[in-house]
Amino acid sequence: MTRRPTPTFLRRAVLETLPGLVACLVPALLAGCAGYRLGSMLPPDVKTIHIPAFVNGTGEPRIEIEVTNATIREFQKDGTLRVTPPADAALLLEATVTGFTIAPLRYERDEPTKGAEYRLRLTVSAVVRRAATREVVGKHPEIAGETWFTPSGDLTSAKLEAVPEAAKQLAHNIVERVVEAW
Repeated sequence: MTRRPTPTFLRRAVLETLPGLVACLVPALLAGCAGYRLGSMLPPDVKTIHIPAFVNGTGEPRIEIEVTNATIREFQKDGTLRVTPPADAALLLEATVTGFTIAPLRYERDEPTKGAEYRLRLTVSAVVRRAATREVVGKHPEIAGETWFTPSGDLTSAKLEAVPEAAKQLAHNIVERVVEAW
């Protein structure tokens, strides 16, 4: 099988059209990136946050400590805002743990009143303020975090093991809301 040579006029037409085609396509492709920005959307003066202990609005003892610590760790992991003492902070995060619920998702087949799998859900109400002026810059009436667990013994022990995971997810959602609110 022999290859037929490409006609000269076709080669010339492609070479003459290609720069014009590229000149049209590149701006069109880059236009889709026009609103995209790398890095944080926070104002330049907002680099720090203070996180006082959350208030416990539930009947669950010490849950505010677990959620506060998880939130501090998540802000440190995220790195967008540095956690500082109140005197050095641009923002304050004031939060109340408003909900702590455990609900069965599935029951044991042979014991229909005994839960086989549960959902633990934590909710927080949060307000973000400018530290210097106390001006509210973000109000979040409900931020939630949850996890599912199967009790391997008694429900109380299983619940205690599940709380850190729910607190971690809640903390992640808090950081997202605070950082992306801008």
